[in-house]
Amino acid sequence: MSTIPATPTPSFSLAERLKAHLQIARLDHSIKNLFVLPGVIVPLSTYPALWSAHLLWMLLLAFVAITLVACSNYVINEVLDAPYDRLHPIKRNRPAARGVVHTGAAYVQWIAMMLAGVGIGLLINRMFALIALLLWIMGCLYNFPPVRTKDVPYLDVLTESVNNPLRMLLGWYAVTAVLVPPVSLLVAYWMIGCYFMALKRFSELNEIGDRSVAGAYRKSFQRYTPESLLVSVLFYASTAMLFLGGFIIRYRMELILGFPLVAFTMAIYLKIAFKPQSAVQNPEKLYREPVLMASFVATTLVMAVLLFVRMPRLEQFFTPTLPAVSTPGVVPAAAVVPSGIVSGPVPAVAPAVPAR
Repeated sequence: MSTIPATPTPSFSLAERLKAHLQIARLDHSIKNLFVLPGVIVPLSTYPALWSAHLLWMLLLAFVAITLVACSNYVINEVLDAPYDRLHPIKRNRPAARGVVHTGAAYVQWIAMMLAGVGIGLLINRMFALIALLLWIMGCLYNFPPVRTKDVPYLDVLTESVNNPLRMLLGWYAVTAVLVPPVSLLVAYWMIGCYFMALKRFSELNEIGDRSVAGAYRKSFQRYTPESLLVSVLFYASTAMLFLGGFIIRYRMELILGFPLVAFTMAIYLKIAFKPQSAVQNPEKLYREPVLMASFVATTLVMAVLLFVRMPRLEQFFTPTLPAVSTPGVVPAAAVVPSGIVSGPVPAVAPAVPAR
């Protein structure tokens, strides 16, 4: 009686395994550390005296710490996703999915990188270390069952994208632990991250095509549709611009001049999401999109310059022209003609102007 021979277990050399463990840390994703820059630039634009030679050293430590914590999250993501990645037409070639990664060693790598990152963060200040630890915890919630938010529609996008404002906070606290970051800017940054992540999900779902295959690979795809993802993209983009506008009106009116570039960059990103094998699915490959990169660099430079430039006439142009809301005991403001020139007697109480 013949028996079916057992499938041989593949063996890998030490060099292959070491290379695989380096790969699952995804050092090429360090490009995402650019999301830290607004957290560095905004407080410096508000209080230039924070700039010093010591700050350069702190920023270097911050970059290393953020990279280590992010890589720790990538390691555990790769290990826990290996069974699902084997069902994906492309991701099945990842080291963990092919069995090259030693699971026990990967868990040690995961913890060691986190401890090193948070430990370096303590050299900067406690708030930086706390946010770095929170970034790591969010990675755990995203990947580990029974929570595993990446399997829940919409929650997967919201929890993964919260890394955006966390990265901004890491940049902020690398510069100062005294100034308080504006909530409006943090929410805008969060929603921008959701916009990018929802388009990534949309592109992935379109690329796989077969809903049953997509649902086996990622549980959230069992309930997502291309239409529902595009609707969510519109929501995230609108919310992001609402809060970014609130930040601009409240703190730096000059940034409104950069809005066309922001909108153009977001439009290009949306267009790229419809391409076959889109780079949107792998953000570390977006550098291959020259138009997007040119628009992104131009937007970043213009917004950074506008943070340091004051244009009083621009603020005057956007001075409120409607009368202030009257309250009991307060003389109502005078009528305002369409040109913005006040007619009639001078109001007893001047219209409120947003504090800056």
